[in-house]
Amino acid sequence: MSTPQPIETVSSGGDKAKLVTSGVLVIGAVVAFYLLNQQSMWLRVLAFLLVLGGAVALFFQTDTGRQLIAYGHESVREVKKVVWPTRKEAGQMTAYVFAFVFLMGLFLWLTDKTLEWVLYDLILGWKR
Repeated sequence: MSTPQPIETVSSGGDKAKLVTSGVLVIGAVVAFYLLNQQSMWLRVLAFLLVLGGAVALFFQTDTGRQLIAYGHESVREVKKVVWPTRKEAGQMTAYVFAFVFLMGLFLWLTDKTLEWVLYDLILGWKR
């Protein structure tokens, strides 16, 4: 079974121009927010969101934006295929994890105390 090869796309000049314009609009949204510092916060946020919304809308008109949307749709479709555990199963697995962590912590504590006793009390003779 062969693995699918990635699809290579060639961006047109218009597509690259849209991407650059979208990036410039994002920067412009931030600049506009700070340039309008004498205005009310609502106006500043509204201007920021409008320009940012335009940048996002322009981005989704490019091949890259359309690929991102397709990726999102494929991801949702894959998540729907997942068989999620029931509440009981999730609770049981959580209990197993807590029990394992407790036992491992106990084991490591006992190992540490045993090595401390052997090293300091028996070998070095440092009594506390």
